[in-house]
Amino acid sequence: MITIVSYIDPVHRSELMQLWTGAFGYDTAHNSPGLAIDKKLAMQDELLFVALVEGRVVGSVMAGYDGHRGWLYSVAVNAAQQKKGLGSALVRHAEAALAERGCMKINLQIRGGNEAVTAFYESLGYGVEKRVSMGKLLPQNF
Repeated sequence: MITIVSYIDPVHRSELMQLWTGAFGYDTAHNSPGLAIDKKLAMQDELLFVALVEGRVVGSVMAGYDGHRGWLYSVAVNAAQQKKGLGSALVRHAEAALAERGCMKINLQIRGGNEAVTAFYESLGYGVEKRVSMGKLLPQNF
């Protein structure tokens, strides 16, 4: 049986770091799993969720809300649990948490090279929007 619960540090930490490393590879310091978890715990820690099977972390979703828009990050499912509806359940769980806070629109970004996941998000009602995504690193914070 799969359950989705709020992340508890340090109970879920090592398994979540393992999941994210396997799912995302993390090729830059600002995206390291440990740093990402620490930063999330310092800000809206109630919007980090893990999926458990027999007490083991097999999936995750992280959400954020700035009062205007919500964001989804780090949606990951262990390879052995994929294609069973877990990713959809995680996204829906985060959507519900954001809706409870008054969120009217949710955004997400797909990393280059992972465009195949677009069909998954489209099946959940997300659409590709004409936007230019820009970013700037602030190295003093990692």
